[in-house]
Amino acid sequence: MISVYPASEKAFADNGIKILKPTKCKVYKEDNGKYYCDIKDTIDNLDYYVAGNILRVSTPWGYQCFRISNPNIENRTIDLKAQHVYFDTANYIIKDSYVVDKNCNDALDHLNSATDIISPFTTLSDITTENSYRCVRKGLDEAISDVIDRWGGHLVRDNWNIKILNTIGSDNGVTFSYGKNIEKIEKKEVWDDVVTKIIPVGKDGLLLPETYLTLSEQLYDIPYSRVISFSQDDIDKDNYTTDTDYQNALITDLRAKGNLYLEKNKLPKINYKVSVYIEGIHDIGDTIYVNHPKCNIAITTQVIAVTYDEILDRITDVEFGNFKSSLSDLVSTVSNKVESITDEKINAVNTTLNTELTNATNKINSLMGDSYCIYDGSQFMVVDTLPKESATNVILINKEGIGFSQTGITGTFNSAWNIDGTLDMQKINVINLVADMIKGGTLKLGSNLNASGKLELYDETNKLISLLDKTGITVYAKDGTYVRLNGEVGFAGYDSNDNKIYWADKDEFHMKKSVVEEEITIASMIRMIPITTDTNRGIGIVPVAGGGN
Repeated sequence: MISVYPASEKAFADNGIKILKPTKCKVYKEDNGKYYCDIKDTIDNLDYYVAGNILRVSTPWGYQCFRISNPNIENRTIDLKAQHVYFDTANYIIKDSYVVDKNCNDALDHLNSATDIISPFTTLSDITTENSYRCVRKGLDEAISDVIDRWGGHLVRDNWNIKILNTIGSDNGVTFSYGKNIEKIEKKEVWDDVVTKIIPVGKDGLLLPETYLTLSEQLYDIPYSRVISFSQDDIDKDNYTTDTDYQNALITDLRAKGNLYLEKNKLPKINYKVSVYIEGIHDIGDTIYVNHPKCNIAITTQVIAVTYDEILDRITDVEFGNFKSSLSDLVSTVSNKVESITDEKINAVNTTLNTELTNATNKINSLMGDSYCIYDGSQFMVVDTLPKESATNVILINKEGIGFSQTGITGTFNSAWNIDGTLDMQKINVINLVADMIKGGTLKLGSNLNASGKLELYDETNKLISLLDKTGITVYAKDGTYVRLNGEVGFAGYDSNDNKIYWADKDEFHMKKSVVEEEITIASMIRMIPITTDTNRGIGIVPVAGGGN
């Protein structure tokens, strides 16, 4: 059943304003992500689809409330996506609150009680790990997202009840046979990190006595072998009485880390989306075993998103896998925040920034498998090929800072970010730079290489008061008049209607009006000054001392 209620409703003791029967009602729910109701109805019910009103929808997880916003009307059809009321958390602001050494449950309670107005939400968590978090000028929704990043867990949204749980879902023994019991699927597979055999490299190039670590089971028809470097800074030499004990501890640690890496990366990362009913799947977090044709064992995955059709009363779409990409969501979030704090004058910059971020994301994703990380005792290197001596592109990080080379590890590091804060670059391409102070020798604007340069100066009310561009230097007054200096007009003043009112022409100065407060001296010969006598006021003309007869 689908009922509509006024925006302020909390009791839901009756059927609301009206029971609705839309032509489409699908609820999409994603682990730690989206949660909305997709509605389509006839225009006859337009009066009930008012922004802010609440839709109460029956789901497999009980009645859930969704807030109406931005209904779209086309011909005689209403189409909208109503967000779960959990997203009302964005309306509750936390000015400054500090969570210190608390478990997840206490952290949620602390933040939920720190909003600018009393929060209608209740919070709960079973995660006992202690952590700290400083929240400054954020919505409650952002704070909860940060808590999940720090404490981990899964977000459970049940109307105004918010939980972050260590585990969700159930294991009902559901098995998905790839290419057999389900034919129509959307799939994404990533094999870049799959390994079955490695050479682990430890501190100062340490190798194991056996050199290689190999999976005990035969999973694939071909080997997946790599050289993997591991940090061993957590092994403190001072804790061992002899060098032999220290060396044995390093070997034991390297072997353990290598075996753990093999176990974590023996299987490909897979995501599937199927548009059929899978019996035994009830919610996000449910376990699915995937029989993959290239693997000799079942891959354990979890449901990461479901779509429930309220009219058919069943889950129609299921997304599941053992990984979930979030980089594109991060880029979108950054873009949205940039757009929200800028005005129309820099919308073009936002468009460019979005393009640059998208291009950067695509480049990172496309090259993810072509980068190799090496810990070399006192420094950390990222190279484009192994062995490192054959690399062309190199990023080097050590106690002095970060260096960048395109001529290998023994080549020239033309760009660097030193530990003292110095950024040494041959070329910097910045889309949007914000700074309190910029110091330098030459600031080059314009030329035929980068079109017309421009320098704008604003006062505290965001009003343009000075402009340096291809027209020269222009200084604006509050009454609309302005002064311009360039090679064409020389020095000139204009009224608010762009009429020239004074100007310098070669060795002559022209003006439409002049007011002199004290005196005028002409050619160092005579001086005109105001005089006052007992009978009148006027101008006296006197010779200038030393100025001739």
